[in-house]
Amino acid sequence: MDQTTPSTPGRDAVLEQLVDLTLAAGTVPYQTDKYFSHARRVVETHGDQEVVYALFLRRRVIAALEPALRLLRRLVPEARVTRFFDEGEIVPSEKKLLEVSGPYSKLSEVETLLLQKVGVPCVCAVNAYDMCRAMPDAAFLDMHGRHGTGAEMNLLAAYGAAVGSETAKFHNDGKVRGFVGSSQDLTAPLYGAAAGSGTMPHALIGYTDGDVLEALKLFVETVPESPTAIALVDYLGLEVTDTLRCARWFYDEAGLDASGKVFGVRIDTHGGRFAEGLDYEKSVDVVGEWLDVDGEYNIVERVLGASVFQLDTGNILIDRARRILFGKGVSAASIIHVRRALDAAGYTQATIVASSGFDRQKCQIMGAASVPANVVGTGSFLPDKLSETYATADIISYGGVTRVKTGRENLLE
Repeated sequence: MDQTTPSTPGRDAVLEQLVDLTLAAGTVPYQTDKYFSHARRVVETHGDQEVVYALFLRRRVIAALEPALRLLRRLVPEARVTRFFDEGEIVPSEKKLLEVSGPYSKLSEVETLLLQKVGVPCVCAVNAYDMCRAMPDAAFLDMHGRHGTGAEMNLLAAYGAAVGSETAKFHNDGKVRGFVGSSQDLTAPLYGAAAGSGTMPHALIGYTDGDVLEALKLFVETVPESPTAIALVDYLGLEVTDTLRCARWFYDEAGLDASGKVFGVRIDTHGGRFAEGLDYEKSVDVVGEWLDVDGEYNIVERVLGASVFQLDTGNILIDRARRILFGKGVSAASIIHVRRALDAAGYTQATIVASSGFDRQKCQIMGAASVPANVVGTGSFLPDKLSETYATADIISYGGVTRVKTGRENLLE
């Protein structure tokens, strides 16, 4: 399959940086599992063999293997690789991703380091793919940086999200905006961006005594090169009031739109309260009017499909959908509510950035409800559980003789 993820100078440089970070931690024997070093010593002493490793994951993923392959080329340049899925291609669970052939003495110690580079990007890729397809009209911004373990994980996860985004575009004839940037300079090139994106954290608003407009003014003055001016409007719980204050200053008083700068608001309402002007009943009304549907369960049926009440008899998914649509925090209702306030005041060109827990399920529900979020800031393409990322490698051939441990015969197919 002729797939996605074109190579670019920026992406190439970042992937090489990832390999450098890995090797900076120490030599391969220092980093690998000790039993692999023991195996190397045995075969070096008693006779080397040409072996074939098969690599796979136990869950559905998208192939995002370039970090692993770059490391392999650096460590064992003579190794030969057979790929069964192109970069960006969807891989069913337990299907072989690739086979690696070479001398056992060279490949044994590399196994640990190789597998470390496979699982995280492949799982992040399929999660990002699902998220982008669920909300095709929204641009996504990678904000996972704080949730990673450091630069190496940030690069692995971001590479996966970039691959998943490109795959979503490929499968939807380019009608998906996908990931357009990152909150980090480190990972921005993976999305084709020159630098990280962002305006202000909540702490900066605290610095201005809780005045988001003052924080916005300071930002515009201090970072004039930013093409956007995004106000974070939930600090005081005045999502609508502060949205309109900031929009009025940007458009009517400062006239910054004339310079080409883009104004927007970011909604990141705390999950313990409703956005300004809403409660549960009002939220149902807001979403119902948006979709032209009466009644919360009729809205849920519109969003999740007519069969949901037969399939979800325990109301687990239904209740989750109700929280996302009508509940506290960044709900569908809160985004629609702010959008309507901006439009009513004449600021139809203003952008809405939504953040807070936009995982695959939340994106699916938001997308099905046609929520008017222009940008989604999220790091929730990260795996739900670390065990999802566990990749496995088994040798399936020794010296040209097919041999695999009992239970892994499927790898011979």
